[in-house]
Amino acid sequence: MSISPFARLRIGHVPVDILTFQEALQHIASLVEKGQGGFVVTPNVDHVVLTDSHLGLREAYAQASLSLVDGQPLVWVSPWIGKKLPEKISGSDLVWPLLEMAGKNAWRVYFLGATPEVTAKAKQLVEERYATQVVGCDSPFISVDSTLEDNLETLQKIKEAKPNLILVAMGAPKQEVWMHRFRQHYAPAVALGIGASLEFIAGTVRRAPPWASRCGLEWAYRLLKEPRRLWRRYLVNDPKFLGILLRTLRRPKNERVLLPSSPALLPLPSPSPSPSPSPSPNMEPSSSSSSENPPA
Repeated sequence: MSISPFARLRIGHVPVDILTFQEALQHIASLVEKGQGGFVVTPNVDHVVLTDSHLGLREAYAQASLSLVDGQPLVWVSPWIGKKLPEKISGSDLVWPLLEMAGKNAWRVYFLGATPEVTAKAKQLVEERYATQVVGCDSPFISVDSTLEDNLETLQKIKEAKPNLILVAMGAPKQEVWMHRFRQHYAPAVALGIGASLEFIAGTVRRAPPWASRCGLEWAYRLLKEPRRLWRRYLVNDPKFLGILLRTLRRPKNERVLLPSSPALLPLPSPSPSPSPSPSPNMEPSSSSSSENPPA
């Protein structure tokens, strides 16, 4: 079981570290420099809802080295839960400063996910801007239920490239489950789930404007862009967050605010929700950018 060195909130089954953006960057850099492996997740409302029924995603969050809030609504509700989160820290905002740090510190970076065209373009732009060593790009088909045998070729490529930092662009729940399931096989590298960030870098997908992010309206921007693909997620699934929030608020405060010495996620008794099947390999990802699935 993961032990967090930071105070954490627990929203539903999801732990969230109480850190500023700069503190998050420093702690990711520290993980990379230590060379002991680990992985970083960035939960939003959709992830909180998914963990309620997806045991694999729940286990991934329990073991994550860092869990950084990537959803303005989670920042807004955090004072009700017990302690205010300082600010939103999305994977897409972390990517550029981390790539700059990688260039300055000679970290070796690996892109996993997206399409070959996207990773090639992102690699070119990153190397031109920061002289960062992007030592490998891979766009394999990876399902949420993939086994070690399914991933042997992918993991061998990573092993041969010897990266310090792996940017995993598959979208939730695949990237979190993959990082957790194979963390011992890609160590000593540190993995960070970044969703569609490589597509943002390459310019193939336009990110929501900053004002939409500040106002918690990224979901509305994305829904307008891709209504046929995203309507169910945002209009049917994500409203379940309100029930999860109410359930969280009924927990004792010492189960909602975890001190640095506390286990990151003690198993909590689940309510008796109607059973929901785990996402299948073809389940729509929360923020996908793999070559086999549409971007989030």
